[in-house]
Amino acid sequence: MSSEEAERLKTEANKFFEQKKYKEAVASYSQAIDACPTAILFSNRSFAHIKMENFGSAIEDANKAVSLDSNYIKGYYRLGAAYMALGKPRDALKNFRQVVKIVPNDRDARTKLLECEKQIKKMAFEEAIASEHTKSVFEEVSYQDTQVDESYTGPSYEGDKISKEFASHLVQHFKDQKNLHKRYVYRVLSEIYKLLLATPTLVEIPRPKEEGGKFTVCGDVHGQFYDLCNIFTLNGEPSEDNPYLFNGDFVDRGSFSVEVILTLLTYKLVYPNHFHLARGNHESKSMNKMYGFEGEVKAKYGEVAMSMFSEIFCLLPLAHVIGEKVIVVHGGLFSKDGVTLDDIKKINRNCEPPDSGLMSEILWSDPQAFPGRSPSKRGVGLSFGPDVTQRFLEHNGLELVIRSHEVKDEGYQFEHNGKLITLFSAPNYCDQVGNKGAFLILRHDLKPNLTSFEAVPHPNVRPMAYASNFNMFGL
Repeated sequence: MSSEEAERLKTEANKFFEQKKYKEAVASYSQAIDACPTAILFSNRSFAHIKMENFGSAIEDANKAVSLDSNYIKGYYRLGAAYMALGKPRDALKNFRQVVKIVPNDRDARTKLLECEKQIKKMAFEEAIASEHTKSVFEEVSYQDTQVDESYTGPSYEGDKISKEFASHLVQHFKDQKNLHKRYVYRVLSEIYKLLLATPTLVEIPRPKEEGGKFTVCGDVHGQFYDLCNIFTLNGEPSEDNPYLFNGDFVDRGSFSVEVILTLLTYKLVYPNHFHLARGNHESKSMNKMYGFEGEVKAKYGEVAMSMFSEIFCLLPLAHVIGEKVIVVHGGLFSKDGVTLDDIKKINRNCEPPDSGLMSEILWSDPQAFPGRSPSKRGVGLSFGPDVTQRFLEHNGLELVIRSHEVKDEGYQFEHNGKLITLFSAPNYCDQVGNKGAFLILRHDLKPNLTSFEAVPHPNVRPMAYASNFNMFGL
């Protein structure tokens, strides 16, 4: 192809990008690169990958851009943004310093540079405090020390056990855009902490009853509270006869993350054996700092509540097995064959997710269409093929993998010869993607039945509203 054809494809890709059709933009940029590779094209494709949250691919393309033109500042911008998205401000700092070195008067680069330095100092301070502070926040804070004002008319409970009436009142209270009193926030979090301490890393769930039994699995919700409520409208409120599993990424991006997580934790307390929660990659300090949950919690309930949430996230299970045949994990499978369910059970989950190893892979990995394993497009975890899925299932006597972690147009996608399903439950993700959400029902035969649904209206609070200065990085 000629350089003229490459320019035509670049123009086409730019239009796709403007329309927020990032997958199509990547495809057209790729064709243009095949015709005439340039720093501009690699940088543009890098930006499209950033918008798709494929930060590993973004870093790879941005590095190619600056290798072709070491003075091309947009390449360094893309590197800085991708590293910030991965919670690596030190790596981001190096690239914004390079921009300032090339263009000393670039005010935008200096602003981003200062933000990186601010985050590095904040991380160092928090690490120092954490190393000195070994007690759990739950040992130091009691909900009983927090008094309720007489003017408060929201949900409350003072008895020994939380009730389903409290849960229903709470959901309506949140729909009315009112906060739960801090006393009850602390109590919910304190009780869920005790419950999760006694919960295994891999939870085994019995097969649904032969007569009328069902079990519902949901994927990422990402702070979209009103869409969560719509799931309960479409599929019924949680109960002992209507059990649920929410498969991680409850928070971040959407600006009603507090409402989502408190609703889910409350239902877990009401139905401890019939309402299940798994950890996603966004149930972590680094992601919460970047994508809004930390800012939202501190704005609504303060620093102590955020510390409580962080400890609770470290106790969430990493996997569920339903009816001895279906495994549910947030991200995916592993960098080596031979991993067993016992290996998963032995993972020490009570920590922030590491950069590598079984825990990292179960939270971050993605399926790929072709056999084998490849580096992750996200920059964490890996991509694994249908042969990897088949061997894992056979080795463990399983039949199906259900995972989440990726937006899909219909809210779900069958992959790997029907042996793996991706499930995503946040429709019109970030108010801009236009995808549907979905939930999955298993009955006694464990055959998956999928339901897609559209987004519903929500109050006028934009996604990432509490993400502080991180919007400046184009995330």
